[in-house]
Amino acid sequence: MIKILFVCTGNTCRSPMAAAIMEKIAIDNDLDVLIESAGIFAEVGGRASENAVKALDEMGIDLTFHQTKPITEELIEKSDIILTMTEGQKELLKPVAGNDVYTLKEYGGGHGDISDPYGGDIDEYRETAKEIYDALVDVAERIADIQNGNSENNKS
Repeated sequence: MIKILFVCTGNTCRSPMAAAIMEKIAIDNDLDVLIESAGIFAEVGGRASENAVKALDEMGIDLTFHQTKPITEELIEKSDIILTMTEGQKELLKPVAGNDVYTLKEYGGGHGDISDPYGGDIDEYRETAKEIYDALVDVAERIADIQNGNSENNKS
């Protein structure tokens, strides 16, 4: 099993969307993963943003029960892979997480940040959800390769 932690700023938009989308992709592709999300500046027990919930609902994914949580040393230590939404978030975590932290796009073989829809309209959230989904398809392929023994990046 590979333990993946998705990290954004407030754990209300991008990281919970990424975690929920990855959960669906993992089920659809029979990947053995444990998925969590957290935020660098998140509060405990908040909800996902309304438009994040709506955008994922349109994809058939339920985000209504998400509760925000801040990143902790314990979450970092129990994660095999930490995927941030931005290069800045990656740089903040690198001193604590070491070489196990990547941006979401970087881990999937791309580059750049996942756009932040916070405060935006539903269309911005839809675009971000699509951007996350596209990156996660590549991430899922990499994880499948690891789990099938086709990569040297397997920590589990």
